[in-house]
Amino acid sequence: MTLVAGIDSSTQSCKVVIRDAETGALVRQGRSAHPAGTEIHPSHWWTALLRAVEEAGGLADVAAVSVAGQQHGMVCLDEAGEVVRDALLWNDTRSARAAADLVAELGGPGAWAEAVGSVPVAAFTVTKLRWLAEHEPANARRTAAVCLPHDWLTWRLAGALALGTDVAAWHDAPPPALDLLATDRGDASGTGYWSPATGAYRTDLLKAAFGAVPLLPRVLGPAGRAGDPAAAGPLLAPGTGDNMAAALGVGAGPGDVVVSLGTSGTVFGVAETPSADATGAVAGFADATGRFLPLVCTLNAARVLDAAAGLAGVGLDELSELALRAPAGSGGLTLVPYLEGERTPNRPTATGSVLGLTLATATPAHLARAAVEGMLCGLAGALDALGTRPERVLLIGGAARSEAVRRIAPTVFGVPIAVPPPGEYVADGAARQAAALLTTPDWRIEDTATYDAPAAPEIRTRYARATAHVLD
Repeated sequence: MTLVAGIDSSTQSCKVVIRDAETGALVRQGRSAHPAGTEIHPSHWWTALLRAVEEAGGLADVAAVSVAGQQHGMVCLDEAGEVVRDALLWNDTRSARAAADLVAELGGPGAWAEAVGSVPVAAFTVTKLRWLAEHEPANARRTAAVCLPHDWLTWRLAGALALGTDVAAWHDAPPPALDLLATDRGDASGTGYWSPATGAYRTDLLKAAFGAVPLLPRVLGPAGRAGDPAAAGPLLAPGTGDNMAAALGVGAGPGDVVVSLGTSGTVFGVAETPSADATGAVAGFADATGRFLPLVCTLNAARVLDAAAGLAGVGLDELSELALRAPAGSGGLTLVPYLEGERTPNRPTATGSVLGLTLATATPAHLARAAVEGMLCGLAGALDALGTRPERVLLIGGAARSEAVRRIAPTVFGVPIAVPPPGEYVADGAARQAAALLTTPDWRIEDTATYDAPAAPEIRTRYARATAHVLD
């Protein structure tokens, strides 16, 4: 049996899966938590990765490795490869003003969509670099290279693997040379300075935003190899962004739409041609296979359920049970879940609201259902923005484990929902990418469940009125 490792360094934790390269069968796994916050020193990611790898039994018998990670974050390195300042994560909205300025300076949203397939919002790396240049000019001047979270981890892993597969020796491994920095099409397409249509960096946009052009990672193709090609040990795949890896892990192809309910909520499809949405709702990303991944991202997803559970004083399982006790539409109670601002629509300073509260709806069950419906309404709007009629809608992510989410989703989306069994699909996608360096993987997902229920369009109608009221 030939083994491969897939690593998912997400916002909240690092997961490692070890799988059979041919069949995808899970052999072992591990995980370790990340600190909370919207800025974090990358060393915490490295520490979590080492712990997760150790829990997964190490990599001594693994033939190839790939790292998938949270998109967009800004990691700045000096000439020695040391981190200049804590990384700003995708959900750090301090660069919202910088995003608006950059859009205006280039001539509006249409100009950005034409240039890089997406209109920058606060999540995008290019906006964070503008913020850094304006607010921390000394740190900006120290910055010799800029990379993304998955790029940084792949780079550190390249240096560690050069020492062998003894994880204990990796803790104090020095950073490798900066010229070993590498990324892939998928993650590069979320920076705001790489074009999926041309396959090239737009260094002119980077210079306009940052005032300089630091060293950027090499952009590898789907079958590229990161690190030193002459190094012994496991092969190191290019890695990718978390959404691109999720598409790989769930086996999505043209005609499929994936709804992923993690810290953020994302809706994306697999396309044969690049997209450019001048409204900014759809990000025209590349995927990890050579195709494209039009994607809509909402900032608020699984944490909406966490917040509702906290308000109700229950756990997530009990929240699900409560939600299913309330009627469809929550008796008119509507929750607009902009608990951390919002990305789509682009309202980084928005706050959440509850409307329609009456004596009859002032119950934990109605609140629970309103939270589930509000979260799903945001994602249903994202599906509308894609402008496609999917052949299949796949529901994945941590919040997809909720029975209430599964059963309520068809009433909000208006179509049947396919729910694969719970799994680490981002890590699985990374493992599948690693396996492709060795073989042609034949991985299949068994036991996918289908949920169907009559559509309840009044839920979305009421939600639209509520969001219009909140945003006015």
